[in-house]
Amino acid sequence: MIDNRVLHSDTVAAAQAWFDQHAGPLVRPYTITGGRTRSRDNGLTLITLVVARNSRQKTARMRPEPAEILELCREQPLAVAEIAGRLDLPVSVVKVLLGDLIEEALILTRTPAAMDAPDVRIIQRVIEGVRRL
Repeated sequence: MIDNRVLHSDTVAAAQAWFDQHAGPLVRPYTITGGRTRSRDNGLTLITLVVARNSRQKTARMRPEPAEILELCREQPLAVAEIAGRLDLPVSVVKVLLGDLIEEALILTRTPAAMDAPDVRIIQRVIEGVRRL
């Protein structure tokens, strides 16, 4: 005769082995973004810097991910890539969330100034000078 209590305890143990601390987030990215896969064209790149507009913004009633972004960006600007890394979320998901925060005027963004390519003639002169050494 099979003891159902033993079967149940084995099933529970097996289920707990699959859902432990190391399994990571169980919420799918499309759930976090409300099914959106792309943010509006707001010019965000991996190196765009993000900072909270108001360092005293209340986050208690916000969804967890946008609230965490504001918490991360209160004291210092962070790059989009760094925010994604700290939240352990895909960059595409973070860009959607940042787009929402931009629309709500809760964050400020700044893309670092594009650098002009150096003049090729200067580089050639430097190379020639190094070769003469």
